Amino acid sequence: MSTSVTCVAPVNIAIIKYWGKRDDDLILPINDSISVTLSTDHLRTRTTITAGPELSKNVLRLNGVEESFDNPRIQRCLTEVRKRAKASGKCPNPAMIDWNIHVESENNFPTAAGLASSAAGYACFVYTLATLYGIECEELSGIARMGSGSACRSLYSGYVQWVRGDRSDGADSIAVQLAPASTWPEMHVLILVVNDHKKATASTHGMATSVKTSDLLKYRATECVPQRVQQLQKAIREHDFETFGRLAMRDSNQFHAVCLDTYPPCFYMNDVSRKIIQLVHKINSFASESIKVAYSFDAGPNACLFLLEKDVPEVSAIVAHVFPFNQCTEQEYYKGIPKDDAAMKAIPNDVLDKYSVDEPNALRYIIHTKVGEGPQRVD
Repeated sequence: MSTSVTCVAPVNIAIIKYWGKRDDDLILPINDSISVTLSTDHLRTRTTITAGPELSKNVLRLNGVEESFDNPRIQRCLTEVRKRAKASGKCPNPAMIDWNIHVESENNFPTAAGLASSAAGYACFVYTLATLYGIECEELSGIARMGSGSACRSLYSGYVQWVRGDRSDGADSIAVQLAPASTWPEMHVLILVVNDHKKATASTHGMATSVKTSDLLKYRATECVPQRVQQLQKAIREHDFETFGRLAMRDSNQFHAVCLDTYPPCFYMNDVSRKIIQLVHKINSFASESIKVAYSFDAGPNACLFLLEKDVPEVSAIVAHVFPFNQCTEQEYYKGIPKDDAAMKAIPNDVLDKYSVDEPNALRYIIHTKVGEGPQRVD
């Protein structure tokens, strides 16, 4: 008789970026990274894995489309989880470990568009498989890392550091939780989706080219990142949004400078992305405090804006003013945590009039979310 398990896993957005591998096969990074796990209420991968003696072959479907199960990364994760399951002796039916599996996985956000879909996807695959075999309580981040480097960070809630490690076998290159989601409940996130199409340059290819050709990448890994990791750890402990925001923006800018320093260069942001950067700096220049909102861009044009809950209505009103829409409903344009209409309408016009209006529909939509939990079983 077949057995099924369904789990969800979150997206994570790196504040200190991972870009560059010292070992391509084991996916070992050249520097540490720190990320924020986002709520699975709004951005998540949902995966169902069925194992059964009657299944004639392994099958993988992503968003309803069958993909090749011969992907080396999928095979590596499957092999490692099965090895761990056999060694643990915890599987309720040991014969199940050798059965074929059917994997159904779907994202409720754009795939391969620079929103960490591979991280959520591999984290969910590894966690669901481990749950099926009864070993979900084990440390799994090292296995998820072999599927997609950033996936190791999606196995924990809140604020997570992926430790670079020194060992050649990668045993010490794992994720550790710096603080749970509950430690800083005021932190919110607005994701401005500029383009939900697949990006032109895959992260794996861009990263490999950067390692070979970018002098800035080497300087960043050895000189900049170690200091920023320590500063960000302290900012998270002390709920210092000023430092958090400044580090997020500077590291995002440097990451994209590395992409430009790569030869030939790779481009992930576009004109709308750059307008969002200018807008954020303008908002902060008018703020009584230095940093009211901070941006971070992964390998794609879409912006992740970090801000405190008290500032969500004003920033949302400014974004809606600058980036109007007329091709969808308000519910389709502003997703996730419902917007506070009354608070947004209370923002004085003289505040909004400071910002020039862009062409309609420059943004596809906005997702309002917050810091969230790690993977969970939901069936």
